[in-house]
Amino acid sequence: MSSPKAQSNAPAKAHTASAEFDAYSKLVAQIAPAIHEVQDSPYTLSNDRYAALRHVLHDVGGQPDVPVEYTEKVEEDWEMNTYVTCECLGWRGAWNSEMRRRAENDLGATLYYGLPYYARWITVATKVLVSKGLITTDELAAKVDAVRARMIEERS
Repeated sequence: MSSPKAQSNAPAKAHTASAEFDAYSKLVAQIAPAIHEVQDSPYTLSNDRYAALRHVLHDVGGQPDVPVEYTEKVEEDWEMNTYVTCECLGWRGAWNSEMRRRAENDLGATLYYGLPYYARWITVATKVLVSKGLITTDELAAKVDAVRARMIEERS
């Protein structure tokens, strides 16, 4: 674990939105999930890293922005499974896209900006299912444990 002071690589005072955006992008790249850098709890994140998490690429207005090249991304299995599960929940009447979007907004800034796109979907899906009484937290925990065991077995 590194100390918050060691994590500080504050973006230099930018004179343009593009320079500020680039500085935050470099910080975000250091903590992107693909790198799997072990992070301390949010309470030990430096202010610079917290600011970087809040300035990721998204469609929320009012933040520094530069043109982003569109690149095709193939979804990982868990992302496609999340998408299909959430669509099925909609078809079955458990929720609709507006409920999902509202629940995502209600996650708060740290989770909204800190979670990947489909991780937000699955997080709010579980919250909605539990709050509507469609599943219990015990059922959810049992299913998570079963999936975790299956994945460990598949990897060994």
